Amino acid sequence: MATNKKSNGSVENRNTTDSKKTNKKKTSKVKRFFKYFFLTVVMLGLIGLVVGLGYIFAVVKTAPDLDVNSILNLNQPSMLYDDAGEFIDNLPTQEERYVISYDEMPQNLVNAYISIEDERFRNHKGIDVRRIIGAALRDVLVIIKGKGGVHGASTITQQLVKNTVLIDEASSEDTALDSINRKIKEIYLSLQLEKKLTKNQIVEAYLNTIPLGGYVYGVEAASLSYFNKPAKDLTLPECAYLAGITQAPSYYSAYNTEEEDYPNTYLDRTKAVLMKMLELHYITQEEYNEAYAFVDSNSFEFNAAEISYSVDYEWFVYPALDQVRSDLKEKYKYTDEEISKLFVNGGLKIYTTMNRTMQDGVQAVLDDRSNLDVKINGSYSEEPLTNEGVYMLQSAATVMDYKTGEVKALIGGRGKQPANSLNRAYDDLKSIASNTKPLTVYGPAIDTKNYTAATPIDDSPLTNEELSNFGYSFQPTNWNGVYDGLITPREAIMYSKNITSLKVVYNLGLSTALEYGKKSGLIYNSESSKSIATLALGEFNNDPSDRDGGNTTILASAYGSFGNKGIRTEAILYTKVIDSTGKVILDKTADTTKLFSEETAYIMYDILKGPVTGFDAGGAKFGDIPVAGKSGTTDNSDSFWFSGLTPYYSASVWIGYDMPTKLNGYSSSAASLWGDVMGVVHQGLSYKEIEKPSTVVTATVCRDSGKLATDLCAQDQRGNRVRTEYFIEGTQPTTACDVHVTAKVNSTNNKLATASTPVRNIVTKVFIKKLNPNSATTDYPYVLPTEYDNSSGSQTISLSSLGLSKNMDLYDAIKILNENEISYTISGESISGSITSGQYTVKNFKSTIKAGESVSLTVAKASSSNNNSNNNNHSNNYDSNNNGNSNGSALDELEDDLNSILH
Repeated sequence: MATNKKSNGSVENRNTTDSKKTNKKKTSKVKRFFKYFFLTVVMLGLIGLVVGLGYIFAVVKTAPDLDVNSILNLNQPSMLYDDAGEFIDNLPTQEERYVISYDEMPQNLVNAYISIEDERFRNHKGIDVRRIIGAALRDVLVIIKGKGGVHGASTITQQLVKNTVLIDEASSEDTALDSINRKIKEIYLSLQLEKKLTKNQIVEAYLNTIPLGGYVYGVEAASLSYFNKPAKDLTLPECAYLAGITQAPSYYSAYNTEEEDYPNTYLDRTKAVLMKMLELHYITQEEYNEAYAFVDSNSFEFNAAEISYSVDYEWFVYPALDQVRSDLKEKYKYTDEEISKLFVNGGLKIYTTMNRTMQDGVQAVLDDRSNLDVKINGSYSEEPLTNEGVYMLQSAATVMDYKTGEVKALIGGRGKQPANSLNRAYDDLKSIASNTKPLTVYGPAIDTKNYTAATPIDDSPLTNEELSNFGYSFQPTNWNGVYDGLITPREAIMYSKNITSLKVVYNLGLSTALEYGKKSGLIYNSESSKSIATLALGEFNNDPSDRDGGNTTILASAYGSFGNKGIRTEAILYTKVIDSTGKVILDKTADTTKLFSEETAYIMYDILKGPVTGFDAGGAKFGDIPVAGKSGTTDNSDSFWFSGLTPYYSASVWIGYDMPTKLNGYSSSAASLWGDVMGVVHQGLSYKEIEKPSTVVTATVCRDSGKLATDLCAQDQRGNRVRTEYFIEGTQPTTACDVHVTAKVNSTNNKLATASTPVRNIVTKVFIKKLNPNSATTDYPYVLPTEYDNSSGSQTISLSSLGLSKNMDLYDAIKILNENEISYTISGESISGSITSGQYTVKNFKSTIKAGESVSLTVAKASSSNNNSNNNNHSNNYDSNNNGNSNGSALDELEDDLNSILH
C-alpha cells in the first residue's frame, strides 16, 4: 500500500511539472506573437509615416508661393478681353469697392466670427490640432452610423488661404485625392502665413474676402446688401447674423425662399452664434439676453441697398460671364459661391467673342431714334423717358458668325440704362410672331418631304371642320384680311400668310413642329408646346411664372442654320478662360445641332430672299450683299421683329416696349433697322454667295399645281404662272400640270357656254380647277365655272354700248350690226342697190333689244345725197338685193359650233 501511494504521488508531481512546462511554452508563443505583431505594426507605421511624410513633402513642393501682398491688397481682379485680345475692363465686384480696415470692423463682428468659425484662433499657429482630431473622430462615427455629415476643421487662417492663395485649386477639386492634396497645401501655407502676418491682419483679410451669398464678398458688402448700412454700424444681433450665414450663405440667408417647411433657419443659426459668444465670454449675460430677445422676436429689418456694379460693354459682358459660370459648373462641379469667389479674386482672363467695332456700331444704330420707324404721339422723333430716364421705346439686336457660333455684337437695349438692367437680347423671352414660320412650319415641311417649295396650299378661310381641328372658336385671318387661294410655300413666306401656316402645321403634326422648334433653341412651356397658334404663328403663352418664347440671340442662332448647311450653331460669347497661373481652364467651342438637311437649308435661304425684294422687308437690303430673312409682328402689334442672314453673318432685331404696348408702325421698321445694323457689320466686305448643294435641282413648274408647267400655265388670265423652282433631288415633279384647263364661257357672265349662248359672246379662257373653291379668295374669278349659261332670249343688249347712235351714217351702223351678228330692218326710205357711205343717216332705233331680236332702223337721206328712193321697204346689208334678216345665219353658225362649245 505504501509503495502504491508513493508511486501515485510521483505521477502527480510529474503531471504538474509537465503542465507548467506546457503553460510556459504557450505563454512564450503568445509573447512572441505580440512581440512580432507589435514590431510589424511599428514597422508598418514607420513605413507608412515615411511614405506619408514623403507624400506630404511632395505635395508641399507643388504648393504655390505664399504671396502675402496679394492677400493683403486683395488685388487679383478678373479681366475681360475682346475678340482681338484687347482689354475691355476688369470684372466689377463688391470686393474692389468695399474693402475695409480692421479698425473699421466692430469688435462684436470680429468676435462673432471667431466664436462660430475658430474659437481658438487667438492661440493656435494656423491649424487647430484639437479641432482636427475631434472632426476626425466625429467623421469615423458618421461612417459607422451611416448618417450625419462630415465635419470640417478649417481655421480662419486656413479659410483665408483657401479663399485667396488656393482659390483655383479650391474650386476645382474633382476627387478625394484632390481634396487631400489641397488640404495638405492649405495646412502648410497656413503655418507659413501665421509667421508672416499678425492675427488682426489675418482677420482683416479674411473678413474682406469671405463669400456671403451671391456676388456679395466681404462683411462691408454684406452689411450693405442685408441691412443697407456700413459694417461699423452693425448691432450685436446683426453681427451674429452675418457670422452665422458664413458656413452656408444660400441656406442660412434670410432671403432664402426655398426652405418652405422651415423658413426661419437663419434665426436659430444667429442664436447659436450668440450662445457661443456668451460661452467664450465675448458678451455679457445681459447683452446676450437682449440680443436673444431681439432675434427671437425676429425684429431684423432687412433692407438691401441698391449696389451698382457697372462695367464697359455690360450688354455683352454679363451674358459672357453667364456662359463661363455655366461651363465651370458643368466641367468642375463648382458651386455658385465658388465661382463667384473665382471671379472676384481668381485673376482670371476671360476672352470674349465681342468685336468692339461692331458692338459700338450696332449700339449707335439702335440709339439713333431716326432708325426706328415708329410713331409716338404722331411723331417719328419723339423720345419719351421712364422715371429712371430710360428710353420707353426699346430695341435689341444680336449679330453672330453662324459658322463658329461666335456672337460679335449683342445689344440689350437703347440708350444709357442702370447697371444690371434687363438684357432684352439675351435674358428676355417674347412671342416671335412670323419669325417662327421658317423654323417650325415651312422648313420642317420641306425637310420632311411632305411639301416642296412648289406644293400648292389653299389660302382660304378655315372650314368649320378645320376650325374645330385647329381649336379655334373664331375665324383667324391673314394680317391684311386677304386670302389668295392656291399659293406655294415661297409665296406664303413672302406674304407672311397665317392661314397656310396653320394648315401646314396641322398636316405635319404639332409634335413635328415642336421638335423643330426646340432644335431651333426656342423655349416652350406646357401650354405653348401644344398650341397650334404658337407653333404656326409664333404667339407664345408668355406666362410670367413659366416664361417661353425667343429673343434676338436665339433667333440669330436659328436663322444662321439656313446659311450653314442646316446646322444650328449655339451662340457663344467667350472662347477661353485662363487662370492666374496661365493655365487654360476653359476652352470654348460651340455646340451644334442638325436642324435641317443641307438641301432644305439652301432652299429656305433662297425662299427667304423673297420678303426682302419688296413687300414689307425691302429695307433689310444694303449694298450688293445677298440678304435673306423674315419679318414678324405679334398679334397685338406690341413687337416688331426681323431675323435673317447674309453669307457672312446672321442677326435678329426687336423693337417694342418693356410694358407691352401697341406700336404705331409696321414690321417694315424692324427690317429697315436690321438693314442699318448689318450695313455697319458688313463694312469693307465684298459680295459673295452661299453655294448651292449639288443635290438641289431645278424644275420648271406651275405655281398653281406644283407640277411640270404646260402651255396653259403661261396663258393664265392673271398672267404667266410658270416659274423655275428648287427641289431636293428626288422630290421634283414628274407629271404635268392638271390644274389649268380651257373652257368656253359667256363673256358677259363667265358661265359655261351652252347651245343657247350667243356665239358672239362665247370666248375661250384658261381656268384653274380647284377643290372646294371659296368666293373669298382672290383666285376665285379664275376657277373653272360649274354653272352653265342659259341667258338666250332673256339677255338684254344695249345698242348704244355697241357704238350705235342717232344721226350716224347708215353704212357705219350696218357695219356694227353685222359685226355683232344682229339682224336689222330699214324703214323711212326706199333703198335699192348697194349702200355706200354718206347716202343715209340713222334717225331713230330702239335703244335696247333682247338677244336674237331684230333691230328696226329709221333712216333718212343724207342732206348731200342725190340718190333716188323707192317706196318698197327692203332689208339691206350693204346690198339692197340681199335679205337683211341675218338672224338665220347666226343660228346656222351656232349650230355648227355646238359640238365644240364646251371643249
